[in-house]
Amino acid sequence: MANIVILGAGLGGTAAAYEIKAALGAAHTVTLVGDGPYFQFTPSNPWVAVGWRKPEAIRVEVEAPMRRHGIRFIPVPAQRVLPAENRLHLADGQVLDYDYLVITTGPRLAFDDVPGLGPEGGHTHSICTGAHAEKTWQAYQALLERPGPVLIGAAPGASCFGPAYEFAMIVDADLRRRKLRDRVPITYVTPEPYVGHMGLGGVGDSRGLMESALRERDIRWVTNARVTAVEAGNVKLDELDERGALVQSRELPHAFAMLLPAFAGIAAVRGIEGLTNPRGFILIDEHQRNPAYRNIFSAGVCVAIPPVEVTPVPTGAPKTGFMIESMVGAIASNLRDELAGKPAQARATWNAVCLADMGDTGAAFVALPQIPPRNVTWARIGKWVHVAKLAFERYHLRKVRTGNTHPIYERAMLKLLRIGSLKQ
Repeated sequence: MANIVILGAGLGGTAAAYEIKAALGAAHTVTLVGDGPYFQFTPSNPWVAVGWRKPEAIRVEVEAPMRRHGIRFIPVPAQRVLPAENRLHLADGQVLDYDYLVITTGPRLAFDDVPGLGPEGGHTHSICTGAHAEKTWQAYQALLERPGPVLIGAAPGASCFGPAYEFAMIVDADLRRRKLRDRVPITYVTPEPYVGHMGLGGVGDSRGLMESALRERDIRWVTNARVTAVEAGNVKLDELDERGALVQSRELPHAFAMLLPAFAGIAAVRGIEGLTNPRGFILIDEHQRNPAYRNIFSAGVCVAIPPVEVTPVPTGAPKTGFMIESMVGAIASNLRDELAGKPAQARATWNAVCLADMGDTGAAFVALPQIPPRNVTWARIGKWVHVAKLAFERYHLRKVRTGNTHPIYERAMLKLLRIGSLKQ
């Protein structure tokens, strides 16, 4: 009997627990370790941050559904992975031994890369976690009482740009509904070399579509922006040209700022030679397996993926939900083969599918595969994207609650994507 421990209970970890248990059966033990009792659907955080969604509507208690499927759940964060000892130390002093470890922790939010960045001791807000989105909603209500300039975007090294675009346009839509938009100038600040780059080198006509969407909403933008420091009411940045030379240093005042940070690996794995790269991301081969520690697999935002291309201000490559679920499926298959004495064969399809709500419409980006050259690449804007994102939310929350995909939602999502791919 093998003892499999999954570290991280987000989108990748919950999916991994169910898929691995289903693939291996009752003869093997599966333990899921999470940072707290809840799974939260992170893509819905922008709605929470403007009061369009209650936090409890997008989260699920994990213990009961896992127990029903024979999976042990421990709601305690990790303190340190000891791969040479096949052991995991938890923050409360528990020690877990494992035969196989699957790391799906997501990232550490590297607010400390930029002085003054972040909601904890800094001067900007975040939608990266449920707790951050709730604090952002509180700050946004203060903005509604005293309107002023808004800055939304990302810090150097960021890799997840979809939520920044999404939040900028959701804020625009919300302010228009409240008849306050004329009192709140909005600027989108990004390390991307152009609007619509997305950390992917562009997807179809994403540049033209996103520039048009921002113009229509009177949202100004600053690209090739290297944020250097944040003060109360002020963001300092360097604006670079396409060769990386300094064009100008600027200071942008704000009454409210939401800047997504760069990501890094969590403290429990950082600095372990052979396991992580210098930023703390897990090194993997084509089978999602660590080359140095062959009984460790990894999936999701915590894995090391090189940037799609070099940009004047550093940008990273995003890891979307579709990609993460593909990684998880490959891990489950490879663990089953490993325990049967067969070589690992399954490989993930690293396809990027991003659905971004824009308040009164939405944008969809599809890149198959994510890293060029691609077989499929398109970007579309339409109200159908909002419906598709709601379907994805319901699908994933139901999946965590039940441990099973629901064919109605699955068929609806695929149909919406097919319809969207035909829209011009």
